[in-house]
Formats: sequence, structure tokens, C-alpha cells
Amino acid sequence: MNNELLEALTILEQEKNISKETLLEAIENSLLTACKNHFGKADNIKVNIDPETCEFHVLAEKTVVEKVEDDVTEISLANARMIDSEYNLGDVVNVEVKSKEFGRIATQNAKNVILQKIREEERKAIYSEYYSMEKDVVTGIVQRYVGKNISINLGKADAILTENEQVKGEVFKPTERIKVYILEVKSTPKGPKIMVSRTHPELVKRLFEAEVTEVKDGIVEIKSIAREAGSRTKIAVYSNDPDVDPVGACVGMNGARVNAIVSELRGEKIDIINWNENPAMLIENALSPAKVISVIADGEEKSAKVVVPDYQLSLAIGKEGQNARLAARLTGFKIDIKSETQARESGEFMDYENDYEDYDEEYEEGYEEGYEEENAGDGEFIDGNE
Repeated sequence: MNNELLEALTILEQEKNISKETLLEAIENSLLTACKNHFGKADNIKVNIDPETCEFHVLAEKTVVEKVEDDVTEISLANARMIDSEYNLGDVVNVEVKSKEFGRIATQNAKNVILQKIREEERKAIYSEYYSMEKDVVTGIVQRYVGKNISINLGKADAILTENEQVKGEVFKPTERIKVYILEVKSTPKGPKIMVSRTHPELVKRLFEAEVTEVKDGIVEIKSIAREAGSRTKIAVYSNDPDVDPVGACVGMNGARVNAIVSELRGEKIDIINWNENPAMLIENALSPAKVISVIADGEEKSAKVVVPDYQLSLAIGKEGQNARLAARLTGFKIDIKSETQARESGEFMDYENDYEDYDEEYEEGYEEGYEEENAGDGEFIDGNE
């Protein structure tokens, strides 16, 4: 029997991640509960369990008296000396209680105590496991739609993907495997409540950490990220190793790395740009793929005035202002974009000498169209440095 108990505890420890000490404590409490139900009280009951062999003994401490008035706490001198001839009046005798003699109700209550403890510890173990994964990405299996929310099975627990954390336009089928970002894990009486997201910017960051070895190892840092889920994401990267190109590392050979992430995000476009400590240079990079003539950045006001060629204005602003909006989020600057003509008419434009003044006419006309054609297709990618 002890061997079976030891084997059962070992299996529970492995499968449920509940320590053997906790289970032995539950058994001890259950035996005390059974004694209380059987005898009416258990104040004088002790349970000794050997953690190595799982051999247990239930002992009742009884005082040796001349006349027994309470069978539970007292024992006659004659009966005490049958156990040991040296006992005298007033001594305390440990009398073993046979747990097999407990009634059905007492046994059932003891069983319930053990099961309740196992359920509690299992919930705690699952909560601890997923709490350690908070702010990380996990793979889950779509189970079903609950109203407008989606139930996602993460293995040992279910997570909730609320409507607000879903990407508009994404539709999932049951049994489909998807990656989600764990927002928060709460402990509840029914087990852990796990909230996940598909729209959080950190989802993209974690996917890059998983896909790009240099990011995972800390050689390449993702300094900033701005995302409009389902449409476009901009990330600014920096290399701690002068021999490693941060943008190239994130793109991968023939775009393999970034395309894998784009595929996971269902075609969401990703712009990868070089991080620069100089705000003006960073803003110029952030407005990629648009060409910039000049940037005047005010570090204290966190604002910048940008001048772009006339034919690049719509590209710099982007569809419904998306490119400019993401660039502002990425850099933390309020960006005011004007075309060269607008800037000259307002008198704000100074004729800076820079690398963009001598345009080739053919390049000027074909830049936007050629750029989009070259990068169109599955896993479209925009590199702010090409």
C-alpha cells in the first residue's frame, strides 16, 4: 500500500507540478479531519509520515488514569501497562489509531480534503507557470468564439483574446495555431485568468527576438517600435557590434527572417530603419521610404519641421497620414511635414546643402513607383536604408 502511495505521489508531482511535501501535508490534514469526524475531536492526534517510504502512523496521545471517563484522551493503567509495563498514572501514552476502522463518512471527508488540496495546488502551479510567461509570446490553439471574444488553448490553461486585442480583419478557425502576446495573468478561485493580445507592439518585438539570433543575443537592439496592427509596423534597430548591420540582420537573406514574421502577422507590412541618437537623422530614417531634404528638430519641445521634395509629400505623409503618424510615434517627436514649394512660400525653408539637392531626373520620376514594384508581393518589406 505504501509503495502504491509513493508511486501515486511521484506521478502527481511530475504531471501536476505539485511537490511531494505539499501532497504529504494534504494527507496529514485529511487523516486529522477523519479522526475529528470519527472521534468527535482531534486535539490529541498526531500523524507521522515518512517522506521516503510514505509509511504513516496515526497516534493518539492518551493520559494514564485510574478511571477512564473519556476514551479519546484517557487510558486505564491496566491497558497502558499492556503496551509497556513501565507506565504509571499521569504518564502520556501514544496509542496507534487504525485508520481502516474509520467510518464511510469520515473516509469520504478525508478524500475530499486531499482532492481539494490537489486542485488548489494545481491552480497555483498553473498560475505560477503562466505568470512567468507574462509579457512574452506563446503559441496557442484557437478553440471557439465566445461572443466576440476568442478562447485560446495554451496547453494547461485557456486564454481570452478579447475583441479590443484582436486585429481587425483577422478571422480564425477552430484548431488553428496562432501566436499571442500574454498581457496579464490573474489568479481566480476557478484558476488563472489569462488575457492575450494580437495587437500589442511587443508582439512584433518578441517575434523578432525569436526569429533573429542577433536580437535574441543582444547584438542588435530594437530601440523603438510603433505599430498599427494589421496594417504597418515601424521598428528602429541599433547594432552594438560595428561589424553587424542591424537592418540586414533583421531582414535576413532574401528577406527570409522578416517575411516569416510578416507571415505570422497575416501580411502586416514592416519598415525597419536604423536608430540614430541624432533626432534629425532618426526622423529622416523614420519617414522612409520618403526622401527628405531637411529636418529641423527641437529636442526640448520634441517637435520637428521636415521638408520633402514636392513629389514625395504624399509618400512621406502616407495613406491617411499613416507613415507620418508612425514616424511620430517611433521617434517621440511631433512632426510637421511640408513640401519644398510649401516651405519656400511660407518662408520657412532654408536652402541647405545636402546630398539630396542633385536629383537625377529619371530617379526623381521613378523612385516611388520603382520602389513599390520592387518590394511588392507576399511579405512586403520596406528597408529605410535602401
